Amino acid sequence: MAIAGVDNEAGTPLLSKTVDGSVDYRNEPAVRSSSGGWRSAGFIIGVEVAERFAYYGISSNLIMYLTGPLGQSTAAAASNVNAWYGTASLLPLLGAFVADSFLGRFRTILAASALYVLGLGLLTLSAMIPSDCKVANPLTSCSPPRFQVIAFFGALYLVALAQGGHKPCVQAFGADQFDEKDPEECKAKSSFFNWWYFGMCFGTLVTLWVLNYIQDNLSWALGFGIPCVAMVLALVVFLLGTSTYRFSIQRESRSAFARIGNVYVAAVKNGSVSASVVADAEESLGLISHSRSQQFGFLNKALVGTNGCSLDELEEAKSVLRLAPIWLTCLVYAVVFAQSPTFFTKQGATMERSITPSYKISPATLQSFISLSIVIFIPVYDRVLIPIARSFTHKPGGITMLQRIGTGIFLSFLAMVIAALVEMKRLKTAADYGLIDSPDVTVPMSVWWLIPQYVLFGISDVFAMVGLQEFFYDQVPSELRSVGLALYLSIFGIGSFLSSFMISVIDKATSRSGQVSWFANNLNQAHLDYFYWLLACFSFIGLASYLYFAKAYVSKRINTL
Repeated sequence: MAIAGVDNEAGTPLLSKTVDGSVDYRNEPAVRSSSGGWRSAGFIIGVEVAERFAYYGISSNLIMYLTGPLGQSTAAAASNVNAWYGTASLLPLLGAFVADSFLGRFRTILAASALYVLGLGLLTLSAMIPSDCKVANPLTSCSPPRFQVIAFFGALYLVALAQGGHKPCVQAFGADQFDEKDPEECKAKSSFFNWWYFGMCFGTLVTLWVLNYIQDNLSWALGFGIPCVAMVLALVVFLLGTSTYRFSIQRESRSAFARIGNVYVAAVKNGSVSASVVADAEESLGLISHSRSQQFGFLNKALVGTNGCSLDELEEAKSVLRLAPIWLTCLVYAVVFAQSPTFFTKQGATMERSITPSYKISPATLQSFISLSIVIFIPVYDRVLIPIARSFTHKPGGITMLQRIGTGIFLSFLAMVIAALVEMKRLKTAADYGLIDSPDVTVPMSVWWLIPQYVLFGISDVFAMVGLQEFFYDQVPSELRSVGLALYLSIFGIGSFLSSFMISVIDKATSRSGQVSWFANNLNQAHLDYFYWLLACFSFIGLASYLYFAKAYVSKRINTL
């Protein structure tokens, strides 16, 4: 291709005019001046705003729908929310695999968007089925029509499948619009992750103030139907930017999955090979013997033999394996993160929520303070804190990605401590006013007591969530970046399943012999404070483990990709 040549008229390398490794929608070399960058990222961030508006239009208030129109208990509803959220966060692994191995990110986004519209449409129809369960009441139970339950959960998991294809590909496709070999675009890409999250939280913020009110006070069908319309508009916006996008091209004939899998298979086959033979293979390939090359040294056996892998393939396999300790130690953060749309929301429903004599804030709308703190803090972080840190550390991001993640985990630990203290006060207030056996009476304690834990969650997300996104995008092979972002999302999927498992086990263990469960339907008799203290302890242990592995982490080798 002419990329490597010289423009004789201008006398400048064509590399400055076209982007290596990218093509435009006509499959021609992408011209830097007319493709990619913020012009394309703007379309993609706009799509993310609409998608998050739709997604949180379901997830943020889901526990209220399950305990209301579907008549489920608090513990069962919380487990179902966590199970759905966990599935929605794990399915991006499937979506990323399909995108990186077969369809490509652009086509996968189109297919996922179509599924999204279908799922939201069916969800709206299921909510229109007449039901006797209209308002959640902790003292009574009801059975909605079986067809409604089947239709609702079928549509719900169809949305999860659509989100699995949409989430990792849209973000990776957005980051692909910036050339990491260009100094200015490389810096812009780091800001992209911040502003991506800003846009995402803006969409969430609108959801929590508008849709939650509609769902709680007007109509669940309308509350689900509006996100369906939003996704149709998102698809249109995405298509409008087609002529500006950069599309990454695959450099190898074999997929990255095949190359990495070949390394693991070869290492197992050569398991009996002696260390001296491996050393000879390393020396013949020019592999320098230092701590980095010897990390996961058992994989070096894949270099042996006529069909041995190359050094680049070996490094790809190791770069993926190095992520495992960070992935594992962030799971507790994900468990903590799962509490805001479930028990935090149920707490708020018991407290005084009046803003005016005629208006009460929806319990789920309290989650907007997470988004609001993110929307306020990200510009401060990106435009003030990072430049200050950059002047001291001389790092493009101000602080390292691992330092950013660790800060977020620490803040989530503080959030759980505060949540436990606030719940202790709520229980004491209920006892002081004789409301232990009156769950249908509002506890005379302002819901604003919950705001600090929501705000801390938001600031924690700016550090940990955005840091994890950039880390898992940056530290995997370039052809697996959708998978890298899916791995980041899978942390929250597994974390939600762990939260669901913990809730089920604790609920059974604490309700034996006539005792009141920590998660009793009557929250005035329950003990969410015990659960929050338990999570705070786990969070502290998780932070200590994370710091240990983060200190030992070896960043991937910098290649000219």
